[in-house]
Amino acid sequence: MFGPEGGRMDGRTPRSRNLLTFLGFLCFWITAQAQMKIPPETVQQWASVFAVQLRDLTVKYSGSLLLQKKLKDVESIIKIVEVDGGDLVKDYSDEIERMLGSKMKSVKRLAESAEDADLYHEFNASLQFDYYNSMMINTMDEDGNYAPLGGEFALEENEHFNKLLVNTQQSNIQVPTNVYNRDPNILNAIYNSEALNDIFIGNFQKDPTLTWQFFGSSTGFFRIYPGIKWTPDANGVATFDCRNRNWYIQAATSPKDIIIMVDISGSMKGLKMTIAKHTINTILDTLGENDFVNVIAYTDYVRYVEPCFKGTLVQADLDNREHFKQLVEELHVKGEAKIKNAMKESFKILNEARAKGQGSMCNQAIMLITDGAMEDFESVFEEFNWPERRVRVFTYLIGREMTFAQNTKWIACNNKGYYTHISTLADVQENVMEYLHVLSRPMVINHDHDIIWTEAYMDTVLPNTKELFTTKAQSLLLMTSVAMPVFSKKKETLSHGILLGVVGSDIPLMEVMKLAPRYMLGAHGYAFLITNNGYILAHPDLRPLYKDGKTLKPKPNYNSVDLSEVEWEDTDEMLRTAMVKGQTGSISLSFRASVDKGKRPLYLVNDYFYTNIDETPFSFGMVLTKGHGRLMFTGNVSVEEGLHDLTSPDLSIASEWTYCETDIDPAHRKYSQIQAAIRYLLGKEPDLECDELLLQQTLFDAVVTAPMEAYWSALMLNDRVEPGMETAFLGTRAGLMRIMRYAGVETRVAKRFLTSSDKDNLFTIDHFPLWYRLAVENTPGRFFYYAINDKGVKYVIATTSVTVSSEGKTAMAGAIGVQMSLDLLEKRFWAVAKQNFITNILTVPSDTDCSTIEGVCPLSCESVDLNCFLVDNNGFILLSKDRNEVGRFFGEVDGSVMASLIKMGMYKKVSLFDYQAMCRNSHHHASSARPLLSPFYGIVALMRWFFSNALMFLLDFNFCGLWHSDYFVDAKAGYHTSHKQKKVDALQPCDTAYPGFMYDPSVKEANSLIKCGRCQKMFVVQQIPDSNLVLVVTQADCDCSRQYGSILLAPKEIKYIATVKCNRMKSQKVRRRPESCHSYHPKEDAKECGGAAAIFLSLSVFSASLLVSLVVH
Repeated sequence: MFGPEGGRMDGRTPRSRNLLTFLGFLCFWITAQAQMKIPPETVQQWASVFAVQLRDLTVKYSGSLLLQKKLKDVESIIKIVEVDGGDLVKDYSDEIERMLGSKMKSVKRLAESAEDADLYHEFNASLQFDYYNSMMINTMDEDGNYAPLGGEFALEENEHFNKLLVNTQQSNIQVPTNVYNRDPNILNAIYNSEALNDIFIGNFQKDPTLTWQFFGSSTGFFRIYPGIKWTPDANGVATFDCRNRNWYIQAATSPKDIIIMVDISGSMKGLKMTIAKHTINTILDTLGENDFVNVIAYTDYVRYVEPCFKGTLVQADLDNREHFKQLVEELHVKGEAKIKNAMKESFKILNEARAKGQGSMCNQAIMLITDGAMEDFESVFEEFNWPERRVRVFTYLIGREMTFAQNTKWIACNNKGYYTHISTLADVQENVMEYLHVLSRPMVINHDHDIIWTEAYMDTVLPNTKELFTTKAQSLLLMTSVAMPVFSKKKETLSHGILLGVVGSDIPLMEVMKLAPRYMLGAHGYAFLITNNGYILAHPDLRPLYKDGKTLKPKPNYNSVDLSEVEWEDTDEMLRTAMVKGQTGSISLSFRASVDKGKRPLYLVNDYFYTNIDETPFSFGMVLTKGHGRLMFTGNVSVEEGLHDLTSPDLSIASEWTYCETDIDPAHRKYSQIQAAIRYLLGKEPDLECDELLLQQTLFDAVVTAPMEAYWSALMLNDRVEPGMETAFLGTRAGLMRIMRYAGVETRVAKRFLTSSDKDNLFTIDHFPLWYRLAVENTPGRFFYYAINDKGVKYVIATTSVTVSSEGKTAMAGAIGVQMSLDLLEKRFWAVAKQNFITNILTVPSDTDCSTIEGVCPLSCESVDLNCFLVDNNGFILLSKDRNEVGRFFGEVDGSVMASLIKMGMYKKVSLFDYQAMCRNSHHHASSARPLLSPFYGIVALMRWFFSNALMFLLDFNFCGLWHSDYFVDAKAGYHTSHKQKKVDALQPCDTAYPGFMYDPSVKEANSLIKCGRCQKMFVVQQIPDSNLVLVVTQADCDCSRQYGSILLAPKEIKYIATVKCNRMKSQKVRRRPESCHSYHPKEDAKECGGAAAIFLSLSVFSASLLVSLVVH
């Protein structure tokens, strides 16, 4: 290669190189000239011709001009009114107050009956009494005999109770597996509670809108009405314990500040530490959003399990409780226990909170979890707690050793607390619950029957709940409970303050929100409820569920979503503060809303109206959108004329709205809303309670839209419907819809569109249809086009709004549109986009003389040289050569052109936020790198797990407690969960930011060259008149993906630096404390503290303890 020939070749190199360079420049110049000659005039002609064809197609098959004309004809007889938000919010809140007030009366009747039954009952230790156990009913053995505590129990499906099998004539009893169902205390309490049966039935007759009524006994059983068959978990265990439920805990105690102190010294290793962690988690589960908490671990020094929370109390909401649980799992034992400093730190936190007016400002308690107290701690109580004893101290002695039991008892008994000994995991639940009964004493002795309302929760106990996940609006799956404590009235036990249990009733939030009808609030209006802590009770943008694989699950923090996290434009929290304080008023906010699963941003101005709900901790808010959202029209027609059109087969009304109340009289529950409305209007059901204004408007809309049925039918009969034109539809503010199927279900692409499962496109209790909301935000008469990708089935929707005018005001009357296949749109577009327009003369490519035309010729979107796209106003592709690209964001497909359009101002970026997101975060393990150290680590870990579990089994096993099998279930579940977490990163609540894009219609066209390495990419963009679309034509042979990455809409997690994260976690937002507090009563008998009647500090035990401590030290 380097021989003489090589030298001779070298001699010719300069000439050859110059020639090659010249040829390269020539080719590049020719290519660049070709690239620069996508004639904008041709693209403009394509856009203009296609616009006319597209509009003609959609106007013809929708009948929008006819509907607008019919509305114009009735303008002389309609009246446009402005909705008064102040009056409306008062009316709605009054309705909600009446509804919730009736539930409170029902619960009061239950409490009175339960207390009277106990007052006249003498305890019978040998009582034999059979009751209906909900686990055992209708269960037979092999011989055909009913199981003990079972028997025949009639059950039938009931629409009112979510179509569950129930018995409305009888309640029955659920007993947790770890509670002995024949215990004398249980039998006596169940016998007493039989008196509630008649009250349950009477309440349901007085108020047929009531759902579940119940009594949770302090002994552990749960009486529920109507009676049901209780379904155990997959392991056959009934783990549900009513005493763990929020309604029970809140009703049984006043708000509380809790410091959990856990001993993590070396003596706590093994099973003791496992029991201690379970005890902490169980205590945390007894706390609610009105409580405050912190967790301290101690050895010879004090350690906060969350250093961020040092020296303070944090609200015990679901978020913080789960956070504590994760940190507690990572605790490890070491060192020697020094209780004194930890106790001082705990008292300082509580005293400081009380002095500053922070925390609950009610009960205060320290929970000491240890295997022994060996120090001289009396001086701490003398300094911080005696003689007032404002802070109660509860002690939990862990393990089988009883050496230090006397000292641990002494701490509790001398600080108005309670001592318990926990030797097995199965003991934890019952022993932790004891502290609630102690805290309830002042309230019980005083006989203060405070009614409490819980935060929103999802009832996952009852069967069929998971089915509801997919059939109801997410935010309205939730419910709240109203509950009241039940006390012993017996004089001889008055000072003991005996809590018998808690009665209550569930209220589905969907039923509450139905009292704020959607039709009055408009397309983007909505109503919502929040608690005294600012957490959302009901809101259309609350998303309590997330998808984990194919499974829908409740989010860990679903009921502690703050109003400021949904109404996030309220940056100064003016709206939140006013509502939390229970004020009445209004405020206006500019809002970046989004529709279509957050993909399409909208700029709205919202008027918020709010007020409190008396005798509850709730506040009610309502939103009306400025402009068309505040205006509605009313018209009047005769019932006869309206009924004729209301019965038309193409007409339907919103099935989730309340035109007539069918739930009051059980005989009416069989009727759908349209059946009930028609029967009421015909006079067949005069007792029905109906919304007269809504019915009047529905009848008017039925008459005005009636000609559309004839118009659509005529198109089908007299005119061959173009293949691919599948459905015409319209909707009005009254929830009325008319649908014409141009294509049969066999040939229709969009088989699910506008069916009962297509919630996004129907009027629901949560929202107006998507096509309606998009139409009303665009110019009336101009169609809005967008693509739908329904699990791979792709089609196109075109929709526009129609209006009425009167006395200088214009109101939205409804929306009308068509649904068509992609085939139809492609056929029309490709036919237009392969034509050349020269001096206004149309010629097809085969006839085109290219000799006089510079650049790409003949110009055609079907050419391999060009890529053509129809893109909507939010940047989503409506049409492309590659169908896989339809519905995708254009920036994902061609980042170079999208970046240029953003730079030119044709598309503007809108920053959006999601404070209810779920992100995939690695589960934190203190020793996550350890498996890398040794290939044998996995084997060692498995052996250690096996032996530790075998040891725990032997330590926990006792023949009397065989029913405590839930422990083994939990242990197994915990093991599998931990292994899952190592394999798959868990989804955790997080905050995310993501972009949206909006087209600026003032920029009608654009074209440019993009330099991409060795080539230049030309593109031409042209607005398609009378639509929300643009036509994008780009050169296909210049790949810019290396220079320009894709522009993605994927949300990105907002990562907070440690200090910001800490401040956010412990920040105390404005909240309204519950009005009542019961923390002290002079007649309380504090001697009942879990130990002997009088307990003194044992000098001998204490001296021995101190000596052991010194020796160890």
